[in-house]
Amino acid sequence: MRVISGRARGTHLVSPEGDVTRPTLDRIKETLFNMIAFDMGGSKFLDLFSGSGAIGIESLSRGAQKAVFVEKDKNAVSCIRKNLEKTRLSDYAAIYSMDIFDALSQLKEQAEKFDIIFLDPPYLLPNIEKVLEKIEKYELLKEDGYIILERSTNTIVTLPQNLVLWKEKTYTTTTLSFMKKGIK
Repeated sequence: MRVISGRARGTHLVSPEGDVTRPTLDRIKETLFNMIAFDMGGSKFLDLFSGSGAIGIESLSRGAQKAVFVEKDKNAVSCIRKNLEKTRLSDYAAIYSMDIFDALSQLKEQAEKFDIIFLDPPYLLPNIEKVLEKIEKYELLKEDGYIILERSTNTIVTLPQNLVLWKEKTYTTTTLSFMKKGIK
């Protein structure tokens, strides 16, 4: 696993051992960032269920102003810290080592707003709709921002009332769903 493009291009990243995390494949990551390349410069990026931090680090490497990483697994958080040091991007990052709902609540209290919110939850997570509802309720998404959900192609997600599906890209077992504010 490596940084694909930008100022940290080619840097090899570490990931947690075992099956606690499921890193996004390089080909999916490359396609994703090709799709959102024009939105990276100066953006604020929220990486939820960060794992090794590879997605948030890729955003920083490609010009995001700030990336916030949310991950509760201590081994994964250690990998995020190591990867930020290896890429020399620590100054542009914040790490929330806690439960997703606690982190979302803290981000709301700090009046944070993001251009891009990326979620790569465990494929069997039963409450992804609740996470999307909290993002919307806490107004963490900037008016012209969007959410990207990486999910199993077999997973059906019901969107909160004020989010609309904007586009989707499906691979064999993985789907990237892009959502933005709007009325259904």
